[in-house]
Amino acid sequence: MSPDPFFGPWKRVACQALATARLEQDVRLLAAIVPISSYFPDFLTPPGHTTVVEAGIDVALSTSSRRLRTEIDQLAQSRSRPSARLDAIGTGSPPALRELGAALHRYHDTALAPYAPSALACAGRDTARRAELLLEQGSEAMLNSLGPGMRWRPPILEVSYPVNRDLHLAGRGLCLIPSFFCHNHPIGLADPELPPVLIYPVARSPLWIPRASADGPGGQGLEELIGPTRATALRFLDTGHTTTALATRLCVSASTASRHAAALRRAGLVGTERLGTSVLHTRTRLGTALVHGT
Repeated sequence: MSPDPFFGPWKRVACQALATARLEQDVRLLAAIVPISSYFPDFLTPPGHTTVVEAGIDVALSTSSRRLRTEIDQLAQSRSRPSARLDAIGTGSPPALRELGAALHRYHDTALAPYAPSALACAGRDTARRAELLLEQGSEAMLNSLGPGMRWRPPILEVSYPVNRDLHLAGRGLCLIPSFFCHNHPIGLADPELPPVLIYPVARSPLWIPRASADGPGGQGLEELIGPTRATALRFLDTGHTTTALATRLCVSASTASRHAAALRRAGLVGTERLGTSVLHTRTRLGTALVHGT
């Protein structure tokens, strides 16, 4: 296990949660399609900006069959053995794409959703700093601030990268995306015909990790009892949240947040009251006792 102070604790807790949820098949599929190598398919990094996982997965799974075939074939070149599951994705097979989408959802809900608000807040702070620098001092000052893996030497942005390549913008803008989980070096899309994107690591502090002990409901046992996303929602609801606010903090759609809140309400863990056109969800005494293991 990595001693990395940022990702070590998360890896430990996430691996335990994935094993508890028996998601070994999902992990194997995702490890095959996103290997630790210099290439993974671009369709898994869809263009645009969204903090809602459902929207991102829907865009990825709507990729054309022709592009899927091209990118999966390129991925297969780096593999020593063929994979029937990857080949089915490459054909655009609806069952194979549904399987991939379900695996992405389950992995996100188990390994990422409980910590996504902390990571998203970190990326948001980075975006705000870059935007302020851009407005006050201009684009060159902003580009100079992206280091240490990037150096602005007009008219070239030099990036520490695992392979040698030149990306010519040809009049196109460069989309800079801050990422908490991107580490070691920035990454970009492999296909130069796609909109230019550069994903870069943000300056970060360690993720908030729930109490690691599985002995009590307030620790990892809470995730095992009601699921990681609902456990995270229950922790947030020590103060009232509208459905929209809860969705933003969980990085899910409003409809998904509403379903989680409704499930917690049916269990007596959350109370809901209407305020005009909105509803406010707040943890009950029972929910608070469960969170704190009392």
